[in-house]
Amino acid sequence: MVELIKATKDDIQTIWKMQVEAFADLLEKYKDYETSPGAEAVEKIEWRFSFPATTFYFIVVEGEKVGVIRVVDHKDDRPKKISPIFIMKEHRNKGYAQEAMKEAERIHGSDNWCLDTILQEEGNLHLYEKMGYRQTGRVEKINDRMDIVFYEKK
Repeated sequence: MVELIKATKDDIQTIWKMQVEAFADLLEKYKDYETSPGAEAVEKIEWRFSFPATTFYFIVVEGEKVGVIRVVDHKDDRPKKISPIFIMKEHRNKGYAQEAMKEAERIHGSDNWCLDTILQEEGNLHLYEKMGYRQTGRVEKINDRMDIVFYEKK
């Protein structure tokens, strides 16, 4: 069973190290050194942490941190956002991301969400569409290898 445990500022280094490791393969594959979470400095996590609407959660299974999800919830009419969510390589394809998203919806409400992902990563597209997200039609070209596609869930 997946649990979301709220991270604190003391966890920033851990989150950053996990994020860099979790996104290393995608960074290598797409060579996206400008926007990839795998290329971010720790200061970017610190900056995100400073937003009042931001909550970082560790995705925990049987006491082990298997990933992280960040939820941006302004608690108003603006869509809630998942950015990013990641599962460590050794824990992928076990349904943990799906369960973490369900738990985030239980905590923050099940409607009015958005996120974005790499268009070329079919596994991600499948996960988000299975969770009820629909493409908005907006796509941003990052480089010759990858595009970012935007999703919403009403």
